[in-house]
Amino acid sequence: MLSQHIDLIESIGLKAFFVIVFLLIGLAIQDVLKRGNVPPFGRFIVWLVLFLGCAGFVAKGLIELSWEGAGIG
Repeated sequence: MLSQHIDLIESIGLKAFFVIVFLLIGLAIQDVLKRGNVPPFGRFIVWLVLFLGCAGFVAKGLIELSWEGAGIG
């Protein structure tokens, strides 16, 4: 049974890994911003860039999911 679902397990594990990595990156950036006394505009730009990077991975995942569901590729 495990061999039948290894692709699904691997895919879920990889997505969970990316979620954990982005969470840790966010916590590290928050710590650096607090210790560096960054002004609010700078904090906004940093969080915007982080969000856009994360949104790119989410969009990539959704596009892959829709293509796999449609039988393309």
